[in-house]
Amino acid sequence: MQKLTNKEEEIMHILWKLKKAFVKEVQAEIIEDTPHYNTLSTIIRNLEDKGYVGHTAFGNTHQYFPIIALEDYRKTFMKTAIANYFGNSYKQLVSHFAEEEKISADELREILALIEKKS
Repeated sequence: MQKLTNKEEEIMHILWKLKKAFVKEVQAEIIEDTPHYNTLSTIIRNLEDKGYVGHTAFGNTHQYFPIIALEDYRKTFMKTAIANYFGNSYKQLVSHFAEEEKISADELREILALIEKKS
């Protein structure tokens, strides 16, 4: 799975949300720094070249849809992030969030309960 740029990832989130959309519909969902129609069309075609998006043709217009599921992308993204930033250690990942106060003791207890339930 090829790495996505920030803008490509933003567009993929829109397509995952909408399920299928024309370029104008994607453009309407972008809140900040809305790219020109032609620029957005090029980005979506690049996503298609990377294997993330497919299309259905309606004459000269294309309706795009995601080929890669959000969950599959999330798994790959998380695996890469954990490898690159936490030395493949989930313990380091959780410790980081605890140190940054991004996770509470109650949330950690919930995570432990989930782990124990699966064991």
